[in-house]
Amino acid sequence: MWSRLSLVLIMTKAGRPTAFKKEFVEQARKLCLLGATDIELADFFTVDVSTIYRWKHTQEGFCEAVTCGKEMADARVERSFYNRAVGYTYDSVKIFMPSGAESPVYAPFREHVPADTGAAFNWLKNRKPDEWRDKTQVDMNLTGDAIIAAIEQGNERANGR
Repeated sequence: MWSRLSLVLIMTKAGRPTAFKKEFVEQARKLCLLGATDIELADFFTVDVSTIYRWKHTQEGFCEAVTCGKEMADARVERSFYNRAVGYTYDSVKIFMPSGAESPVYAPFREHVPADTGAAFNWLKNRKPDEWRDKTQVDMNLTGDAIIAAIEQGNERANGR
C-alpha cells in the first residue's frame, strides 16, 4: 500500500531544482556564434557539461539556440576559408606622421590578399575528393597478360627504346 509520503513524492517532481533560466537560451546562442563548445558553455553557466546535454533535451529552445549559433559560426568560418582560398580585397588606412606636421595624415587604400594555394588545395580536396585527394589508388592486382605487358614495358624503358 502507498504511504502518504510516497504519493506526495510521486505526484511532485523530486530532485534538485534546475539551475536553468530562460535568459540562458539567448546567451547560449550568442556564445555559440562566437564559437563556444558545449564544454565552454558549461564553464560559462557554471554547470557540468552533462547538464548542457540535458538542457538541450529538456529546455525548450535551448537546443535550437545552440544548434543555430554553431551553424552560423561554422558558416562564417567556411566563408572566411573560401575567401582565403580565392583571395580578397579590403579597405584599409595607412597613417603617416610627416616630420614637422601637427597631426597625422590618413591615407585610405584598398589592400589585396592573394589567394592561398594551400587553402585552395584543401578546399578542393574536400569538395572534389576523387579529383584532388593527396594519394591515388593504383590497382596492384595484375593478372597473366597484364604482368607480361608490364615486364615488357619495363624492359623497353631499361633498354632505352
